[in-house]
Amino acid sequence: MATLIHTLADHSDDVNYCAFSSSCLATCSLDKTIRVYSLNNFAELPYSPLKGHTYAVHCCCFSLSGHVLASCSTDGTTMVWDTRDGRRLAVLEQPSGSPVRVCRFSPESTHLVSGAADGSVVLWNMQSLKLYRSGNVKDGSLVACAFSPNGSFFVTGSSCGDLTIWNDNMRCLCNEKAHDLGVTCCDISSQPISDGEHGFRYFQMASCGQDNQIKLWLILFADFLGVELKYKYTLTGHSAPVLACAFSYDGQMLVSGSVDKCVIIYETSTGNTLHTLSQHTRYVTTCAFAPCSPLLATGSMDKTVNIWQFDLEQPCEEGNTAENESKVAVEDWSEDDVSAWLCAQDLADFVGLFKTNNIDGKELLHLTKESLTNELKIESLGLRSKVLQKIEELRLKMIPVSVTIPDEFLCPITRELMKDPVIAADGYSYEKEAIENWISNKRRSSPMTNLPLPSLMLTPNRTLKMAIGRWLEAQQK
Repeated sequence: MATLIHTLADHSDDVNYCAFSSSCLATCSLDKTIRVYSLNNFAELPYSPLKGHTYAVHCCCFSLSGHVLASCSTDGTTMVWDTRDGRRLAVLEQPSGSPVRVCRFSPESTHLVSGAADGSVVLWNMQSLKLYRSGNVKDGSLVACAFSPNGSFFVTGSSCGDLTIWNDNMRCLCNEKAHDLGVTCCDISSQPISDGEHGFRYFQMASCGQDNQIKLWLILFADFLGVELKYKYTLTGHSAPVLACAFSYDGQMLVSGSVDKCVIIYETSTGNTLHTLSQHTRYVTTCAFAPCSPLLATGSMDKTVNIWQFDLEQPCEEGNTAENESKVAVEDWSEDDVSAWLCAQDLADFVGLFKTNNIDGKELLHLTKESLTNELKIESLGLRSKVLQKIEELRLKMIPVSVTIPDEFLCPITRELMKDPVIAADGYSYEKEAIENWISNKRRSSPMTNLPLPSLMLTPNRTLKMAIGRWLEAQQK
């Protein structure tokens, strides 16, 4: 059952797009603004609306962390914003100056794609905020884009009906005529599926168009085979052009919005219609599922965004989350259990990446800084540190209550097992965060001796950290 729980009516013109992060919803409009809302109570954030574009804003998208938002406009620019304070970080000008219709972050947010009305597609380096590579579709305007969950390729859709697959070096790998009257949107499920015969893992893609149809595709990407695009089936529930489509985070549902003013939710595996929502009074232009939350947002030319809630069991709902850690040993977790745990730790954006790499409970516990960098390709140091911290907390929970932690492993301030021990000028080791807080409160004396600290310098105690790590591993055997 889908229930309408909230309507946002702050835009003064057509709503063109909406996008979720794990904590926010962003919407953009013909009124030249982007609005950002908290998912806690759907209140608009203090810095919203974001203003800067001089013409209609067509698309917006969040980075992996949710801390960066991109928006693109008829004014020929893609703007990059800090979602923590609303600061504009960059203005990326399409080299041709053509109206930009779509923008998408790569899964790890190392790159951003912008596609324009003249068919130009640009890949921007998000570290330098400079143009990395560019290309052109062979005909028509570029109006749709979607990345594969592993970032090895992305797909663009054009107004002449073509779907084009590009690798991360902007080389065209495949081109397919998909919709006779033009593509309007495309999306790739974050959950790959197996063909069951050869063991290949396919990416599931949906595309929709002016021909009133939604088409499901399977994409096989392998170095030794190249790219194979397989047509799966067509959904024909709409009576007018379909303007938007999106997969749920678990890939089990697909939502679409149409000129017929309807929103239809399908079961992906069968193509059966689960819900038809008819509350919008004009064309439905955009729809998006929230990651690991039973929420759906739909936007329309009626200037509103409707928020829907599902009374369905979701992978991240209570009862199927990491709250069940005590019932199932972590090393016995399935990939779905790991996904649920990621959501509970506010790491929902990693679900697709971990699924693609088949990370179950046993694999999760053995992840290291090196494997996150080299195998999972998480380039951001901050995000790697956050994931490692959460894994470390998980390991700590696995220590039996009866086990006595060696006193030298405990922080003298918190009396908790240290994760990042440092040596202070008094010669004692402390948890880094704890001693930093101690010093920041203008206490210049040693927590152990109460004598003045001759220096505020803190030195990482790598030897102690390694000893704690070895001890933790021994407890888990």
